[in-house]
Formats: sequence, structure tokens, C-alpha cells
Amino acid sequence: MPHPKTLAALAIPLIWSNHLLPALNLDVRGRTAANTGYALAYAVAFGGDPNLLSRRGLRAGAVAAATVLSGYAAALAIPATRRHLAGLADRGPGVSTLEWTALHIPGGTVLTEELVYRSTLTPLLERTAGELGTGVGALVFGLSHIQPARAAADPITGTVALTTGAGLLFDLLRRHTGSATAPALLHLALNAGGALAPRLARRLLREAH
Repeated sequence: MPHPKTLAALAIPLIWSNHLLPALNLDVRGRTAANTGYALAYAVAFGGDPNLLSRRGLRAGAVAAATVLSGYAAALAIPATRRHLAGLADRGPGVSTLEWTALHIPGGTVLTEELVYRSTLTPLLERTAGELGTGVGALVFGLSHIQPARAAADPITGTVALTTGAGLLFDLLRRHTGSATAPALLHLALNAGGALAPRLARRLLREAH
């Protein structure tokens, strides 16, 4: 039987992401503030250790982020993929592109999720269950995206599978470097690039005509 503290650490992210935060019905700025406060409290309560100043984490994260951004740049340079990106829906939540990519993605998404999952939950599970804990932590990360997927009208099964896989990759980087910095930088590159690429693609197509 898992320790009550471990059970609480498992349950709280799912309750927060899929029930409590949506029930607050906040705008994007309110969600960022609420998410940040929740993540800090969670990390303190369960002994999280992000080790954000790790040089090894910074180097590995910079390489991973540069690889992702190079992929986005290549997609924008190829006409077929540029047209595909231009046709994607704009998911900006009613704030400027600068505010969305400079504040809400880094603070409201990347920082909070890396504090909760890679810095706190998965290391806690690994201490009690070894490698199995890594998979459970990644699965909880995936399941925490059920309500966000529903709200965005995205396929829930596909979203959970994709984010679980991303969680495994992020945890691999965290274990390799001993720091949440590396997965945080990769996470930021993926999310910010995904937000910017469709807008850049539409701009390039307009300029071409």
C-alpha cells in the first residue's frame, strides 16, 4: 500500500488540473498566477528539488531546445509544411503573442509543470518504486491534460498519449542531468515554438503574396 503522502502527491495534480483550476474559471493571467502559486506550494509540501542552476542541465537543455527550434525553422522553410502550419488554429488565449510566449508559456505552463512533475512527483515516485515510478509520473502528467484537451476540443486519448511520451522524455533529461533545467528548456522550446510557428507561417505566406 503506497504511503499516504505518496497517494496525496499522485492525486493532487490530477485534481488541480482537471477539476479545481477549471472550476475557478480564470482568465489566462489568473490561471498563470494560480498555477504558479499551486506549483510552488506543491514543491515545498512534497520536497521538490529542481536544481535549476545546474550547468549540466543548462547545457543539455540548450542543445535539446536548439534541436527543436531548428526543426520548427526547417518546417517554416519548406513550402508544404509552411502551408500546413499556416492552416493550424491560432490558440492564443486573448493576449498578445509577446505576452503569451514570454510570460504565460514559461510561467504558467513550463515552470509550473516542471516544478510539479520533474522536480517533485517523479523523483518522489522513483525513490519508492524505482523505474516504475518514472512511468507512473509520466502517466500522471499525461492524465493531467484531460480537461485541457477537452476544453480545446482535442482528442483526449491522443493528448494523454502524447503528453505521457513527452513526460518520459523530460524525465530522461532530468535523470541524465540531475536538474529540471534541461527538460524545462526543451518544454519551453516545444510549446513556444508551437505557438509561434503557425503565426510566422501565416506571415510568411502573406509576404509571399
